[in-house]
Amino acid sequence: MTARIDAGGVELTEVHRFANRPVRAGGTLHWDILSLYQGILDGLRKAGPVDSIGVDSWAVDYGLLDSSGRLLGNPVHYRDERTSGVMERVVAEMGAASLYGVSGLQFLPFNTVYQLLADREALDRAETLLMIPDLLTYWLTGSIGAEVTNASTTGLYDVRTGDWARPLMSRLGLPGEIFPALRPPGSPAGVLRPDVAAGIGNAGEPVPVIAVASHDTASAVAAVPATTPGFAYISSGTWSLVGVELPGPVLTDASREANFTNEGGLDGTTRYLRNVMGLWILQECLRAWGDPGLPGLLAAAGRARPFAALVDPDDPSFLPPGDMPGRIAAYCERAGRRPPSGAAETVRCVLESLALAYRRAVLDAARLSGHDVEVIHIVGGGARNGLLCQMTADATGLPVRAGPVEAAALGNALVQARAHGLVTDIRDLVRRGEPITAYEPKGDQSLWSAAADRLAVS
Repeated sequence: MTARIDAGGVELTEVHRFANRPVRAGGTLHWDILSLYQGILDGLRKAGPVDSIGVDSWAVDYGLLDSSGRLLGNPVHYRDERTSGVMERVVAEMGAASLYGVSGLQFLPFNTVYQLLADREALDRAETLLMIPDLLTYWLTGSIGAEVTNASTTGLYDVRTGDWARPLMSRLGLPGEIFPALRPPGSPAGVLRPDVAAGIGNAGEPVPVIAVASHDTASAVAAVPATTPGFAYISSGTWSLVGVELPGPVLTDASREANFTNEGGLDGTTRYLRNVMGLWILQECLRAWGDPGLPGLLAAAGRARPFAALVDPDDPSFLPPGDMPGRIAAYCERAGRRPPSGAAETVRCVLESLALAYRRAVLDAARLSGHDVEVIHIVGGGARNGLLCQMTADATGLPVRAGPVEAAALGNALVQARAHGLVTDIRDLVRRGEPITAYEPKGDQSLWSAAADRLAVS
């Protein structure tokens, strides 16, 4: 994406779109990181001269470099089965309260700490660990560092001190020396290597690379067009990240028991949130059905019988790729309920279940943090799903404001622009330049409350 920024707002242009296809080899699910890097180079070549570059991506995954700076192997996908049972063993040995008191991180089996403990042999040969956006930045610039918002998703970052949790690393037997110095979002990460600049046809003045809020959700939250502090956000895509923005972490026992996470945000803020499985479930259903047109399915789902079937989106059975409609049916059968009949009912089941998960997460975030929520902002691809946005307003009883869709790209670009001194109030610029759709709650709230109660006892 390129972004042209002036006083009137931001003009985003999609320059180059390329596939991100994980590859299973030797029984392990990998990211095709070289293909992704080539896609970035192709995009930079098409973009032409730019004033700076920023890289954001998903969280938790990493690459390991040897002493010569070479990648030791293709990064493993967080959906790979290698971490099965690791989290449970670590929690049993270390204690949930001890781990949460340092990292403030939601207990998820694919967190970086559990991946590393499942990958001990590779660590013996590693000199440096780089999270995915830091790895790509390293290849672009030759500069090594760890941007804070992504580091905060590892389970090895101390949210109280704002530094790597080296005592915890030592207790876990992880080599602390492989974790590089931290970079705050908005700081310089280097300039394009001469060979990279020449390869993309930009061999003039050095092009700076900015360490933006490199966790895509952190960039997306930075671009939430809120007008008051009393907002919740849902960064809705493959995953849904549901939470509030706070000045500091919440490390109470109640927060840990509710499985909330404290991740770094722009300007030292805390993204206090819960990961919800998200539109991954719908995407996998569409893939299983041969990728039919979504608008027609959403229209049919809107006419389907309400609350005919419900699932918990965070059930572990929905995490791996595969026959998602079959898994939904199996979940319903295990819960003693009639499975959805046909694609329209299945889509309605997924969206109602997500709206109920959003309801639970927003209510929990407000209760656990003491942060009043007056409005919910949905950003990311899910902002285009009008049925899901309306269901979220209905389920929560709160107004929903949907947009921008390209929130992560906007946040990335505006952090770069601020580093250049072009922007002071990021959210004001987003409000002035991006279309926002309003959804007001309607219908009978008691029906959503009853559905939430049904799901809670399943």
